[in-house]
Amino acid sequence: MSSFVISFRSPLNNRPDATEEAEWGKWFGEIGSHVADSGHRVGRVSALGSCTDLVDALAGYIVVDAADFDAALEIAHGCPGLNHGRGVEVGETVPTS
Repeated sequence: MSSFVISFRSPLNNRPDATEEAEWGKWFGEIGSHVADSGHRVGRVSALGSCTDLVDALAGYIVVDAADFDAALEIAHGCPGLNHGRGVEVGETVPTS
């Protein structure tokens, strides 16, 4: 089992409404057995370096356990943000030596 970060991206200052919040709650309930770290929402954002022209910004993250990268992608495909014009990124964590 490996760990993967799923980061959520959203247009700046565009937070989910009540209906979308309910969808997020349902999704978290469905993936609960995979969640290793429930992460956090992100408030204020500032970009540095080559990503300063933000259209979408980091909005939150979770860490999930999955058998492999494809399984982590499958978990992320259920993210309700994808139904509302938001983005999701999946990255495999790399253990430090």
